[in-house]
Amino acid sequence: MGRRPPTVHGMVLIDKPAGMTSHDVVAQLRKRFSERRIGHAGTLDPDATGLLVVGVGNATRLLRFAMSSFKTYEVEIVLGVETDTLDSSGQVVAEHKMSVEAAQVEEVARALTGEIEQVPPMVSARRVGGRRLHELAREGKEVEREARSVTIRKFDVQATNDPLIWSAVVNCSAGTYIRTLGADLGTALQGGAHIRNLRRIQSGVFGIQESDVILEAPLQPVLELVRGLDRVALTDQEIPVVRNGGRLSHERTEGAGPWALTDSSENLIAVHEKIDDRVVVGVVLPN
Repeated sequence: MGRRPPTVHGMVLIDKPAGMTSHDVVAQLRKRFSERRIGHAGTLDPDATGLLVVGVGNATRLLRFAMSSFKTYEVEIVLGVETDTLDSSGQVVAEHKMSVEAAQVEEVARALTGEIEQVPPMVSARRVGGRRLHELAREGKEVEREARSVTIRKFDVQATNDPLIWSAVVNCSAGTYIRTLGADLGTALQGGAHIRNLRRIQSGVFGIQESDVILEAPLQPVLELVRGLDRVALTDQEIPVVRNGGRLSHERTEGAGPWALTDSSENLIAVHEKIDDRVVVGVVLPN
């Protein structure tokens, strides 16, 4: 029997191409690193491109701290045509004669900024009754979905050479459906719309300029995955306490958290977080 390859830990920033699922990216990275424990911080649709933050080995335990980050997308919104998937991959289900002015589109985009309610599309990965919505959609079923609150920090629209195609940059909370946002824009303009050319360019503190293709993106240290968190350098006396699941004193964890706790060599030891105004142990990494 051959020796098992050493376990690999770290973060990879991938520029996902169109035509691949996020799971496809994970599968390729599992082969590349010979490591089963690989996950990502936020799914991208197969037709979408852009930044996919990936954790490898022990770093998968930290992905939830990256998943909650705000994300930025570039997208094109096509007015006048609705599809069953709300994007260009679907079948046309309705067409509208629309004529819009820039001021109208900008006003509606402003109205869709802030905290808004969204109904998850049937083509999403959200679960209802234990089934993913896109699985039910493939079976020709449509079920009731509860609206949920999301936050749109920025929804900037800009005209293109085609009066019915608008480019947009959206900065939004995790869990926002850009295809739903595009469809809602079309509805509010007394017609309909779908999106195309969706690209994620920012996820929390990570930018598309840092990413690379699947087989060439460098493996970065585990600490990089939580570089957006406040950092606390542990003393030699604190390290064994933290490794054994102990908490730091309140004086060492000021603010809202979470906190990345490191040793003097900047190796990540643990992440502590605040829940109900109490500091709790979030993750302790193996020694």
